[in-house]
Amino acid sequence: MIRSMTGYGRAELVIDHMSVSVEVKSVNHRFFEFSVRLPKIYSFLEDRLKNLFQSKVSRGKIDAFLNIDVAEIVNTKIAINHSYAKGYVDALKELSKVYDIKDDISVSTIARNNDVFIITKELIDEDLVWNAVLQVANSAIDAIIVMRENEGTRLVNDVKSRIEEVLKCVAFVETKSPETVKAYREKIEQKVRELIGDVHVDEQRLITETAIFADKVSVCEETVRLRSHMEQLVELLDSGDAVGRKLDFIVQEMNREANTIGSKCQDIEVSRAVVDIKSEIEKIREQIQNIE
Repeated sequence: MIRSMTGYGRAELVIDHMSVSVEVKSVNHRFFEFSVRLPKIYSFLEDRLKNLFQSKVSRGKIDAFLNIDVAEIVNTKIAINHSYAKGYVDALKELSKVYDIKDDISVSTIARNNDVFIITKELIDEDLVWNAVLQVANSAIDAIIVMRENEGTRLVNDVKSRIEEVLKCVAFVETKSPETVKAYREKIEQKVRELIGDVHVDEQRLITETAIFADKVSVCEETVRLRSHMEQLVELLDSGDAVGRKLDFIVQEMNREANTIGSKCQDIEVSRAVVDIKSEIEKIREQIQNIE
């Protein structure tokens, strides 16, 4: 299914004494770009998260936010540094004796010196943390994909409706173009008669001049190519793949053909139709910029 590159997803789960939440936002980008904000202690998750998102999203700027709250402390041990504590107490007693200071040494006094304690934190079980984060991240990705697919459906419908408008204008140009050549022939014949009167007009010369003009203003090749580009556009939209870049290229070619038609047109009504074609193509271009 065609997806937009704009979306939002969030998921949260309490698992293995951890509360894990993942929030994801995505916007347009020419390529895949990923960034994540997470506690420094869990920085080892960054590459894993990037690979996970890249396996499910091909284009767009992804901003992820990861938060992990540990419900209980299970990996910290505190011991006394006895040799340091003894030295510290002996120094305090000597200080009291030498300088005749009241000896009010207490446990709380000693505890203020952090070096008295040895704090040991067990290594984080990376696989345990990753398995918890993986579940939550997948849920957040699923949510953002649903939003991107819903928006993608709206984009496809809008683009297809604009293609229909372009096709109507192209059909008008194809119908009007021969009339332009006929009107040109009549105009030349009228001018010649105005100049030389009721004298026989050289039919062969008139045919040659008309043929040259017809070749100059012919847009048959351009309209055929334009129709072909629009057929490709619809086929890609119906394919359901990540086709944003291909769509962008085709729309550039459509715009090129429309410009060529505009440079050849000699009729005011055809000129207006070309303006409408170019306007719709520009709107299509704006819409597909958001397609993955």
